[in-house]
Amino acid sequence: MKNIFLKSTLILLIGVMVSKCLGFFIKIILVRIIGDGINIYSLIMPTYSLLIAITQLGLPYAISCIMAKNNNRGIHIIASIIPITLLFNIFIIILIIAFAPTLANTLLKNPDTYYPIISICFVLPFTSISGIIKGYYFGKQNMLPNSISTIIEQIVRLILLLTVVPFLLHISLTAAVSGYIIISAVSEIAQIIVYLFFAPKNLSITLSDLKIRVPLMNELLSISIPNLSGRLIGNICYFFEPIILTNILVFIGYSTNFIQSEYGVYNAYVIPILTMPAFISLAMNSTLVPEVSRNYKNKPYLKRLLKKCVIISLIIGIIYCIFLYFRSGFLLKVLYDTNKGVDYIKLLAIFFPLFYIEGPLSSALQGLNLSKYTMQTTLTGCIIKILTLAILSFFSIGIYGLIISEIIDIIVVNYLNIKKLHELDYI
Repeated sequence: MKNIFLKSTLILLIGVMVSKCLGFFIKIILVRIIGDGINIYSLIMPTYSLLIAITQLGLPYAISCIMAKNNNRGIHIIASIIPITLLFNIFIIILIIAFAPTLANTLLKNPDTYYPIISICFVLPFTSISGIIKGYYFGKQNMLPNSISTIIEQIVRLILLLTVVPFLLHISLTAAVSGYIIISAVSEIAQIIVYLFFAPKNLSITLSDLKIRVPLMNELLSISIPNLSGRLIGNICYFFEPIILTNILVFIGYSTNFIQSEYGVYNAYVIPILTMPAFISLAMNSTLVPEVSRNYKNKPYLKRLLKKCVIISLIIGIIYCIFLYFRSGFLLKVLYDTNKGVDYIKLLAIFFPLFYIEGPLSSALQGLNLSKYTMQTTLTGCIIKILTLAILSFFSIGIYGLIISEIIDIIVVNYLNIKKLHELDYI
């Protein structure tokens, strides 16, 4: 039991570490290639994340939980869920096309974001399918396909970034940003192909298998909807973040260029650097959910497991944030050839070790079938964050209103999760 968890975590950790390094390298190259285009990209990323969360319906997590309890149902789950997922994606794509002009021109106040928003439509179906297959392998605790597929995905993304985006940049900045988003669809297809290589040799899915099984769907949705609600709340908060920030700061006299530039610095430089070692926590979190779900009756084992995960994540966060506080300028210069965002990083680094324990705590609660509670904590944190952001933005402190609201959100969510696990005697 313990060996399986450690082996799965180690395999996933190596895969996520390599993938994270590639992803970070890709982000650096992207910033250097498209320059100011990163401001456009940063503005639409909240919308992108929200749409991914909506179209996936929380199904990867639900499939992982069900597979952890009964491995024999995997093929039926995948065959049943793909048709409804694709239909739902088509519905969402129609909505995107209809509301993209309003979102770009009125809410984000930047017409250049229109085509990048439309480009998201090409990515959604493939992301949904790869998420379903990923949940299948996570539930089986077979982390090798996930690790290899993620690495291949990033390699494909890197190659296309270096070859396609510079060509599109000669057309326009908007074309380059839109093209980079569409590249995500190609990289997701590559990931799906890799997954298929690891499929059971006797796998056989016919058209008759691709039908909706109502009892199975009800079981999946009973798990996925609470989990989706939590993710959705967080992504809705992220979605409104640039909208509220932009509109209030414009109202009190800041220029649109200043807001978009500083928000681009925050999203393109500050947050990626602060979350650089998060792949370690991510690997543990991904394997923790099915492990807790499978061994929920073995309380002593889960208490020891959770304690180790939290301590490791916290130590990593503390060591890294101390380094950032004193050497953030050096890191920014080496990675991005800039010193923008140093003050933002220093302020966030004081509190950001708490960010690293948020994942293990939330994953443990989800594995204990307390997704509704994690949804409530996420909602509470998001409401406080949005209200704080809105209020502080009126004090003419620029982007610092967003940074302070982010810190408060992390503290509130961690406090509520720790309180619940303490009540259940897991901490």
